[in-house]
Amino acid sequence: MTQPSTISVERLTPGIRKITFSNPPVNLIVGETVSRLLEVVTELSEDPQVHVVVFTSSTPGYFFNHFDLGRAGDFIPSDPEATPAWTDLVIRLSTAPFISIASIRGRTRGGGDELALACDLRYASREHALFGQPEVGGGILPGGGGTERLPRLIGRDRALEAILSSDDYDADTAERYGWVTRTLADAELDDFVNGVATRLASFDKAALAAAKAQVNRATLPPDADLRAAYTEFLTSMTWPEVQAFLPQFEKLAAEKGPEELELRLGHYLGIARQQSR
Repeated sequence: MTQPSTISVERLTPGIRKITFSNPPVNLIVGETVSRLLEVVTELSEDPQVHVVVFTSSTPGYFFNHFDLGRAGDFIPSDPEATPAWTDLVIRLSTAPFISIASIRGRTRGGGDELALACDLRYASREHALFGQPEVGGGILPGGGGTERLPRLIGRDRALEAILSSDDYDADTAERYGWVTRTLADAELDDFVNGVATRLASFDKAALAAAKAQVNRATLPPDADLRAAYTEFLTSMTWPEVQAFLPQFEKLAAEKGPEELELRLGHYLGIARQQSR
């Protein structure tokens, strides 16, 4: 019997699909998540009916979280010459002929934040969304577009602050920085996203896709930069400093428990770093 997928796809209307992520308790991204998302985005890109795709989560407190580095082998390409699956996914999502909307309720970090950044529109729950790129705090590098997309949205200095500090940012700060399209009261988020999706799905798909392609020319990072970032991410996981830090972080994780650790990941990364000095 095969394991259930972390990804489900729902046809809301002929022109709208909803992709829901579920990997409780803390929605870590695993290899199956990446491979299934790549399949789904490819399939929906080839469907002439699909105008809008909404990304959401069914796990309370979490949107798409960071990669599960306990399963690091999931993210190493079998062919070193091929485009890594995660890089392929975020490139395909950004250039897909449909409009992608991230409906964000919960923690959105690392690879999860990079997926959200690859979406065309990002709407966040004011009370419950949280954002971060925690890689540097763990001794590694972002590899899925965080260092390429975030500076284009929020500027070099704010992107450096977010990436170097590895801290969590609340939804209001993310909106003020330009990290998300807008924030809404949590009770209004679903209706607002549904309204945007329905409006866009009523428009001519060719016009939507062509307008998106025009904006992409002015805003997207080169594909080669995204591929280089993933290579640097894989290299960083082999650094001796990372291997030296992991036991201290694992000790803290055992003391606090994985769910408590993920609730305040940026905070605990700072504590673990201070304790390892």
